[in-house]
Amino acid sequence: MAKPTPRKSEGGPWAGRQGPEKRGPYHHGDLRRGLIAAALHILGAEGSAALTLRAAARLAGVSQAAPYRHFADKETLLAAVAEEGFRALTEAMRAAAAPHGGDLIGRFRAVGQSYVRFAVEHPAQFRVMFGRELAQRESHLDLGAASAETFTMLTAAIQQGQQAGLLRPGEPRDLAMASWSMVHGLSALLVDGRLAPGTQELDAFVFRVVQYLFLGLRNDAPVRP
Repeated sequence: MAKPTPRKSEGGPWAGRQGPEKRGPYHHGDLRRGLIAAALHILGAEGSAALTLRAAARLAGVSQAAPYRHFADKETLLAAVAEEGFRALTEAMRAAAAPHGGDLIGRFRAVGQSYVRFAVEHPAQFRVMFGRELAQRESHLDLGAASAETFTMLTAAIQQGQQAGLLRPGEPRDLAMASWSMVHGLSALLVDGRLAPGTQELDAFVFRVVQYLFLGLRNDAPVRP
């Protein structure tokens, strides 16, 4: 039996598209990852309607019964795809912020840019993470924890900025929600093709938008009702 190698990227201006590669036999614990990678490939190539446990098994090169060792149905497979996406997004945000050290403004900008970059590089996974099919997340505890961790990181960045006197006072969660709404909205517009800056211009464009967000949150900005 062969496994699809998880893609480093689903495509977009920052990276080229790749399909799953098949190599080697499954090792213990690899089946779940292989099915998630297969699901991501199907989602990117054909959309959610084409994804079934049977289709994922076929692409992964395993029996039709094999997916049920890990996933009860399509929804639980999608939940795993989304959970993995949130964990990868959180790690990307941490990695982007780390080089800025004590430069809180640089960290804030980097977190926003990395969010948009993740969305553009992983459009299919991004859609699953925030799609209607997983609107009710109460039954997917690991997914809920992973998504909460991502938002907590943004809230912590807001709190650090407030403590340093760089960001305006207010409920950190409310400011984080406003920040997330703007950055997520930009990401969704790019993923859906509503905005299409050139490949070479995309980083600079995102930087400017995140800079406008910071100016709105800056401590000396007037507070309006």
